[in-house]
Amino acid sequence: MKNKYFYINTIGCQMNVYDSDNIASSLVSLGYNKTDSYESADLIIINTCTIREKAKEKAFSFIGRLNKLKKKNPDLIIGVGGCVAQQEKEKIFTRMPHVNFVFGTHTISNLPDIIKKVKSGKNKIIDVQFTSNIHENSNFTNFVPEQAVSKFITIMRGCENYCTYCVVPSVRGKEISRKPDAILKEINYLVNSGVKEITLLGQNVNSYGKKENLCSFPRLLSMVNDISKLKRIRFTTSHPKDLTEGLVASFNLLDKLCNHIHLPVQSGSNKILKKMNRKYTVENYLNKIDNLRRVCPDIAISSDIIVGFPGESISDFNETTALIKEVEFDGLFVFGYSDRQNTQASSFPDKLPEKEKNRRLNTLLDIQEKYSRKKNSALINSVQHVLIEGLSKKQKTAKSSNGFLQWTGRTSSNKIVNFEVKNNIKFNDCYKVGNIVEIKIEKAFNNSLKGVPLHR
Repeated sequence: MKNKYFYINTIGCQMNVYDSDNIASSLVSLGYNKTDSYESADLIIINTCTIREKAKEKAFSFIGRLNKLKKKNPDLIIGVGGCVAQQEKEKIFTRMPHVNFVFGTHTISNLPDIIKKVKSGKNKIIDVQFTSNIHENSNFTNFVPEQAVSKFITIMRGCENYCTYCVVPSVRGKEISRKPDAILKEINYLVNSGVKEITLLGQNVNSYGKKENLCSFPRLLSMVNDISKLKRIRFTTSHPKDLTEGLVASFNLLDKLCNHIHLPVQSGSNKILKKMNRKYTVENYLNKIDNLRRVCPDIAISSDIIVGFPGESISDFNETTALIKEVEFDGLFVFGYSDRQNTQASSFPDKLPEKEKNRRLNTLLDIQEKYSRKKNSALINSVQHVLIEGLSKKQKTAKSSNGFLQWTGRTSSNKIVNFEVKNNIKFNDCYKVGNIVEIKIEKAFNNSLKGVPLHR
């Protein structure tokens, strides 16, 4: 019997990466094998994102290109999942008639049945119903990529914060948390398979377990910290309004919790924060930053900013620049506001021209570039513990012309570090994927560091 192959195109957030792993597990259980070439696949799934317009259009562009493949191979099965599928539903069939099925953010577990129906002759299947519980994937043991140093684990789904610009509540549903035992079971399996670092995911991980009266998020972190073979823990994303003293204290109490937090502020103007329905003030946010740095002085803090929100005045924008200069973030993701379907902000007046949004965006990026370089430069001559992730992009292959290989990894504070190691057995035993090694930093760039092994 001819082998059957699947290809998954994952677009967007880290949560989609985790969902794609679950999709892959389901497909492996059906007898499919993974391929890195969509042109050789018998089944193609596009796992989509609609947080920003660019991601949505990227998905439709890829789906459109599959029409030629479908004409060449009418038996090719094409499925669309994720947030765009949840939002657009049957409209996808109208825009892309070569698609066989559409499934939502809650119905990944139904994929085996959907695919069986398609193979039996049914077409244009749509399954986008919301469910009131999280289906635990019993097939996660089927699919662990080779040399997976770090993996994402979704611990909760949905959001009920209803930020006025955000589409997540309408495409991911209400907030619901997984049970701790299921999370720990999955992490233990991954760690026993060679994974060294786990990133816990949720639209708002800080509120984990509250609705279901499960353990608190700090308590969950503590239980994950007790897993013996695990080396590092990260989490994202945190909502500032729910950053508790207990969670802040975890950065001092838990030895495996990385000294990095992504804490989206979105704006430095209280007027805009109120219009965004963020439920905190600039003063609240700055107080939380102070608490984090008091408990963990070397913590790295990154954030998100939306520029050009409807009604954002020059004064509001200047308050945002002032906040960035006061906090001095290690990293910053800046986005120009865009209307999203089914959000309150899409109906707000006083929209800013694209030209002005781009001007403000570039201004913030220029400011942040200085702080990123400053933060990185401060690490020169320090010794950093780096978790090796693999060969650097510059190295690309394991072939070396000068007797050295360039590797890449990350510090606990999420800084990328590149370093060279002699390409021989003695050093390869120590400097290999998944090991934490000591690297002395010699050079600093805007987005990375370069160093040399301390023990050579």
